[in-house]
Amino acid sequence: MRQLRILFLSFFFLSLNVFVKAQGVVWSEVQPGIWKAVVGKPDSYNLLNAAGAVPNNEALAKLGGAAFPLSEKDIEFKVINGKTFLRFPLQKGEQLFGFGLNFQTVHQRGKILELHVDHYGGKDNGRTHAPTPFYVSSNGYGVFINSARYIKVWAGSGVRKDSPNFPEPKDRNTDKTWASRPYSDAVEMLVPADGVEVYVFGGPKPLDAVKRYNLLNGGGYLPPRWGLGFTQRVKTKFTAQEVEDEVKAFAEKGYPLDFVGLEPGWQSKAYPGTFSWDKGRFPEPAAFVKNMLNRGVRLNLWINPYVSPDAPFYKAIRPLTSSHTVWLGAVPDFTMPEARNLFFGQLQKDQVDIGVSGYKIDEVDGYDHYLWPDVATFPSGISAEQMRQTYGLLAMRYSAEMFKKRNQRTFGLVRASNGGGTSFPYVIYNDYYNHEDFITALINSGFAGVLWTPEVRASKTGEEWLRRFQSNVFSPMAMINAWSSGTKPWTYPEVEKQVKEFALLRMRMMPYWYTEFAKYHFEGIPPFRAMNLEEGFNQEVKTEVLTNVNLEENPYAEAASKEIKDQYMAGEYLLVAPMFTGQTSRKVVLPKGKWYDFYTGEFAGEGQVITVTPGLDKIPVYVKNGGIIPMMPAMLHAPKKGEKVDIEIRHYGEKSGAYKLYDDDGETFNFEKGEFTWRDIRVVQQKNGQMKGSVSAAAKGKPNTIGKVSFTFMTK
Repeated sequence: MRQLRILFLSFFFLSLNVFVKAQGVVWSEVQPGIWKAVVGKPDSYNLLNAAGAVPNNEALAKLGGAAFPLSEKDIEFKVINGKTFLRFPLQKGEQLFGFGLNFQTVHQRGKILELHVDHYGGKDNGRTHAPTPFYVSSNGYGVFINSARYIKVWAGSGVRKDSPNFPEPKDRNTDKTWASRPYSDAVEMLVPADGVEVYVFGGPKPLDAVKRYNLLNGGGYLPPRWGLGFTQRVKTKFTAQEVEDEVKAFAEKGYPLDFVGLEPGWQSKAYPGTFSWDKGRFPEPAAFVKNMLNRGVRLNLWINPYVSPDAPFYKAIRPLTSSHTVWLGAVPDFTMPEARNLFFGQLQKDQVDIGVSGYKIDEVDGYDHYLWPDVATFPSGISAEQMRQTYGLLAMRYSAEMFKKRNQRTFGLVRASNGGGTSFPYVIYNDYYNHEDFITALINSGFAGVLWTPEVRASKTGEEWLRRFQSNVFSPMAMINAWSSGTKPWTYPEVEKQVKEFALLRMRMMPYWYTEFAKYHFEGIPPFRAMNLEEGFNQEVKTEVLTNVNLEENPYAEAASKEIKDQYMAGEYLLVAPMFTGQTSRKVVLPKGKWYDFYTGEFAGEGQVITVTPGLDKIPVYVKNGGIIPMMPAMLHAPKKGEKVDIEIRHYGEKSGAYKLYDDDGETFNFEKGEFTWRDIRVVQQKNGQMKGSVSAAAKGKPNTIGKVSFTFMTK
């Protein structure tokens, strides 16, 4: 069968000789529904080869083809004086999403950006941790620019005098409808290079374009089960004993804990680092790591990749580093195998080989005042600009390889990513600490091919702590980052009970989270994504704010005049609407169809804008009609490799439902060899009106970690 499948795929891809030619540029269909054009003479170094991205051919083939989504005659490419100009058409009523990990806006039409890796500075101007040059249209297509340069973008903001849709000039003195930003019918970009590779992704729906983009990059990463548990990052200078005491306190108080993050103090020197254990704080690293593993807790180590003169490999790596330093530390050129072998060889022998489970890769993003300047040189010849755009990709790629070689999955944190980085085992975080913007970033992560955590650090009140914690539970990584504050889940006693309930809820929902990440890997569906990608949720570009609207007749009218950036989809069935400090009520826009309260199963609404007052104890979460949520007992640690757990299958609503539950050993890459299963869950309404559930049998010779199965029908 495998040989037949390979022969079929080979024939299929050979048959993709579909070409579209426009203005001397040839578009070739390189994957089903994905077209590539080469403009001018592109740089040999780009985002996809820096990331080592390998397309998931089988999954892309399953998606099937799509028509070329744009008018070829309206696409324009020019190379002038070493710069490449790109122009893509826009229609009226078309909205744009993406252009990287934005924190304050979801709608991007009308924006002017420079896509530039940087620490987020408080404005959506293109400088961000993951300035992915990929945008998605509400018309159901996507565009990706495969360049490791700083790319300028005019996302429907420039008006050409020869535009066929030139707007009518108005007199500001007499016409109240005059606008300082007139209608524009194109996305225009400037790439500072002699050429570039361009990819266009067909739909027909926006989510289809997103899936194709993710699968071109290899599909999303499937974390180990423990990566979806709970993590606590301890104070910077904690000793081995203090870490052990904290782990013991979690166990005694009944709080879940799967991995602990050690901050800079684990190293003998940091900023720049030695990448060697501080023997004062950690006198016996191997014994310490083993002790933690025996308690069911893994360790994740903070690093930034800037090498101290006191590092054991400094002299050897110095000739393989940049002309400029970061905090007086040498900057390894990770495009060179010799530099990688020295740097990651140290991490391998000193940490990974004794059982360390992952890394937090800090400060590979910016700011300009501490990162290398654009005048810096690297021994490989890669420019400082290109290295800035890809350094996070390189650090993720080669650190992940250490664990892949051990057949051991990892899950960690990083400060910078870019196009091509979808398949890496890292979640982005930063030092910017605005709760509302954290949720907007989580929404936008689904358009950028990255993961983002709205981490919890400290709070001014118990209410703020609980509200932050609640949304953190419904995110890719449930984490308290107490490197400075030393906060614990129980630090605010007035909300300790609720915090504990949500921490345990995170564990109970692990079968659902794990399955949704499997879909990210195998199907390219972001586990956390914007409402705009949800079926039945439509928003149009509005030029005026609607007033005196009858929401009974048009429930979307109120929502359509502004972007929805404070609610999102979590997996196939859940809609999450976080509460923020000081809020006692909020509005939630429910897509078409019936929706039900996650906690009670009660009917919540049907395709309408509702106002909810959940109280402090809950974050509003709703389930689609017919939704199925698999859950497990509230364990303090994720199930061990191959460990069986009982499953409670919750069904919501009045419709029959179906769900595919993913299963593998939870820790290794054996799933890439076919060692996984999808168990079919079905709930069918009987003639007497009662619901009846079933689960398909475990496949022989495949992993089976599912114990007893029970059904709970939440809607009475």
